[in-house]
Amino acid sequence: QVQLQESGPGLVKPSQTLSLTCTVSGDSITTAYYYWSWIRQPPGRGLEWMGAIGYSGITYYSPSLRSRTSISRDTSKNQFTLQLSSLTPEDTAVYYCNRPGGYWGQGTQVTVSS
Repeated sequence: QVQLQESGPGLVKPSQTLSLTCTVSGDSITTAYYYWSWIRQPPGRGLEWMGAIGYSGITYYSPSLRSRTSISRDTSKNQFTLQLSSLTPEDTAVYYCNRPGGYWGQGTQVTVSS
């Protein structure tokens, strides 16, 4: 059974960098040919795909967030990490990690506020 679990701070200040980690169990993040995504949902809005890291470590980013986003992984811990820099209140959202096939973390609320 594949399970994903997000972890990270719930409250961050504007201009800071957010770091979230997704811990995966029941599958390996190096399993061909999956990719592992970060997706967010701001309050009252739809889902926004932010980026992904593939089984080989190649990364993909949303063009609108590319300049502020970095996704990396730790294969020894079976985790992948999102970093989002230069935060503004508009980055307030529930952040999810995801794998194709309908596998989602439960989501973590991130609020950007001073």
